[in-house]
Amino acid sequence: MARKDKQLDPVALAQAQQAREQAEVAAAFQKGITALRDFIAPSSIEFQGTYFQLGTRYARTYYVYGYPRQIYTGWLSGLVNLDEIVDISMYVYPVESQVVLENLRKKVTQLEAGIQIDSEKGRVRDPSKQAAILDAEEMRDKLQVGEERFFRFGLYFTVYAGSVEELEFVSHKVESMLGQQLVFSKPASSQQEQGLNSVVPQMTDQLQIRRNMSTGAISTSFPFTSADLSQGNGILYGINMHNSGLVIFDRFSLENGNSVVFAKSGAGKSFTVKLEALRSMMLGTEVFIIDPENEYERMCDAVAGAYVRLSLNSATRINPFDLPKVVDTEEADNALRSNLITLHGLLRLMMGGAQAQMQGGNGVIMPALAPSEEADLDAALIETYAKAGITNDPLTHTSPPPTIADLYDTLLHMGGTGPQLAQRLRKYTTGTFAGIFSQPSNIDINNPLVVFNIRDLEDELRPVAMYIVLNYIWNKTKSDQKKRILIVDEAWQLMKYEDSANFLFSLAKRARKYNLGITTITQDVEDFMGSRMGRAIVANASMQLLLKQSPSAVDILSDVFKLTSEEKKRLSQFPVGQGLFFAGQNHVHIQVVASPTETGLITTNPAQIQAMQQAQAAGDFSQPNGTIDLQNQLMPGSTNNFS
Repeated sequence: MARKDKQLDPVALAQAQQAREQAEVAAAFQKGITALRDFIAPSSIEFQGTYFQLGTRYARTYYVYGYPRQIYTGWLSGLVNLDEIVDISMYVYPVESQVVLENLRKKVTQLEAGIQIDSEKGRVRDPSKQAAILDAEEMRDKLQVGEERFFRFGLYFTVYAGSVEELEFVSHKVESMLGQQLVFSKPASSQQEQGLNSVVPQMTDQLQIRRNMSTGAISTSFPFTSADLSQGNGILYGINMHNSGLVIFDRFSLENGNSVVFAKSGAGKSFTVKLEALRSMMLGTEVFIIDPENEYERMCDAVAGAYVRLSLNSATRINPFDLPKVVDTEEADNALRSNLITLHGLLRLMMGGAQAQMQGGNGVIMPALAPSEEADLDAALIETYAKAGITNDPLTHTSPPPTIADLYDTLLHMGGTGPQLAQRLRKYTTGTFAGIFSQPSNIDINNPLVVFNIRDLEDELRPVAMYIVLNYIWNKTKSDQKKRILIVDEAWQLMKYEDSANFLFSLAKRARKYNLGITTITQDVEDFMGSRMGRAIVANASMQLLLKQSPSAVDILSDVFKLTSEEKKRLSQFPVGQGLFFAGQNHVHIQVVASPTETGLITTNPAQIQAMQQAQAAGDFSQPNGTIDLQNQLMPGSTNNFS
């Protein structure tokens, strides 16, 4: 019987060929698909003995193997807040209490037996065994009543750097920081791959290096201690660059409400301070500003503030002999005496004694006034007030105060050095600078925002004007105690003179008692910090803001504020509006942010101002137009301009 060959079906062959081609196309397509793991996977990884290279970064994984006998809450915050890239992983394994109790019973028995043997053999008592017994017994008691539980705890972390040298530096810094707390760590030698697997978030503890801990001990390692300066009340200062949180803070919640702001020109210091002033007024805080460069006028107009122009041509008059109208009995009794002390410093400034005088070039610093001149001046001041009917009796303090012209007349007609002192005051009474500070005050400001503009004053008069304005504000603060902020811009001008620096420091020390916070702004860090009083003012400020600095100022500020090497490096490289925000013992890297409306009111950037003016001229009212809703809510009435 002949066998018939089986014929293959052409259709089946075509279908099989088509299926193979589709499978090849699908495989090629799947191979080209980018999955999530392709985005997060490094380009390469290479393990060495004590470190590994992850793409272009170098890294090293550590494990913690030793802890002190007592560990305190927050011990991990230094590692969490370290200004380096660090991954931290914790493993917590609960252990049955019954098992632990049995092991502790055996351990106590062994320790007590060891102590008894040592005693029988006459050995010196071992304090460590006694301490171990006490700890074990305490743990047994707490476990027995359920007050504590027992755990096995593993802590691993990985540090990253851009080079091997930087990795060694960062590793040393981390080990030293933990070692100071008697927390000992080691790199996972020859186990860097297992260390990396233990740190990445996949819950595989391949190192398995653990330590026994109770509930209380393990709670101290609570990891969520990132640098945070946000409160339930206060104003928004900016964005926390450590964790993208908000920095909402009330400066009056600190030991005092004083603040200092350091920055080079154009770094955003005035912008930041004006933003704080605007937002503080929304919470009912009154603001005084000494403006040496006419930077606050647009903001003042927008909120219907009082703008006081001080110049030789203006009609504004401030009498430094004014006394505060205080209600407190003790303050009233000392009002005249306190103002006399203030006037002594002012008159030394006005008589040219503010700057050190050199005698014959021999380097001897002469006092501003000789002792005999000081005594005659003091007597003349008391007599001048007495002629006006004002004595130490508070009931006489409502009489019209005298002026510098009255003091000049008293000095001129008294004996001793009086006539010579009068000649040194003449330019303020009948000379070039007559009028502005030698006549009765003609301003009585009752406004939540008051700006004193001293731009148009001559350079010689500026420190005198700042001194007198500070005294005027201080008297008003003592008369009517409300929550207030005093902003002193370009404060380095006061630091150049000993008497004005002493006066500003005196205000900074006493401001808290009167609910006043003083903000000191300067760009001349060397002059400010070179002064003994300048350093004292910084030390007496509970809040500090360091924006971008010139390289010459970085070393000074780094020494004063105890900055880390990384913070010191960044201080001269911050972009505009970024800096270090210190509040009490904490500080964060902050980005100052403002809304478009706020920016339109407070910016001094010429390009931004020109763009807004062009937009408004073209009828684009979507741009900030220089007004703010505070006008009707907080600032009733029209703008007060004294010119």
